[in-house]
Amino acid sequence: MSIREDIRTVFEKDPAARSTLEVICCYPGMHALWMHRIAHRLWSYGLHFPARLLSHISRALTGVEIHPGATIGRRVFIDHGSGIVIGETAEVGDDVLIYMGVVLGGTSLTKGKRHPTIGNNVTIGSGAAVLGPIEIGEGARVGAGSVVVRPVPAGATVIGVPGRIAGPDEPRAPGVLDHGDMPDPMLRVVSRLLDRQSRLEERIFELERDHVTKEAKRHELIREEEVRKALRTVIDPEVGIDIVDLGLVKEVHVEDDTVLVSMVLTTSACPLVDYLKDQVKRTVLGLGEIKHVEVEILDEPFNWDRFVSQKGKRLDH
Repeated sequence: MSIREDIRTVFEKDPAARSTLEVICCYPGMHALWMHRIAHRLWSYGLHFPARLLSHISRALTGVEIHPGATIGRRVFIDHGSGIVIGETAEVGDDVLIYMGVVLGGTSLTKGKRHPTIGNNVTIGSGAAVLGPIEIGEGARVGAGSVVVRPVPAGATVIGVPGRIAGPDEPRAPGVLDHGDMPDPMLRVVSRLLDRQSRLEERIFELERDHVTKEAKRHELIREEEVRKALRTVIDPEVGIDIVDLGLVKEVHVEDDTVLVSMVLTTSACPLVDYLKDQVKRTVLGLGEIKHVEVEILDEPFNWDRFVSQKGKRLDH
């Protein structure tokens, strides 16, 4: 680790850097890292108070608080730096990019490892908090404002509160966060739920339509049977037999409140046509819920011999 390497890192990771003098004088993140190296060496020698005092002075000057016990790798760049807090047992790998307001904090009051371990080439967005003794894998990205409390695999992107893995990333240059191009896991989940809901609604609609169709058909069959039963009270005066048993009623069709009765007579010029049609209409309208009755006389003569044979079969049974 050298000052020259730190300056080169600033030029690589901050396009706003214009000159070496500007970088040396105007980058508090780099100043904080330089003072942390001194404080960390004092801490490792057991000089805890001087190390903490230097860390305190560094925070006052740079706005970056790094505990002297934290381990910081090479080519780490702290952009802007204001509000950054790095805890005592935190470990930060090489080539890590940290934006302003980042917290590498602990979640336990017990001594020992209680702060996160950050892998190499990790990018942590502004205002993100990584809490607890968790590990952020190499090349991972933490979105701005995220609160990460679970380990993150290498190369993954974490966003949200609490942080959720948005899925593996396509290869990209180290340190590129692209806040405007971050995946949204919640949007993905909601989209899938809406798609599933749409498919379920379509399925329910189909089932309801089939059910309504079957119920309507069943209702029509019941009404047709009721109409046929009622028509058994209509007697043909010539033979003294009801028109259903006689075979004069060929078909009954019910649709909503309309009934169509198709009949065949002995001849097309049967003198009882009007009488039978009137009786059929009166009988069917008397059932209720029926508002329209049509009687259709089919152009096919009544077959007396077939009636006699069918009548004989019924008597045999």
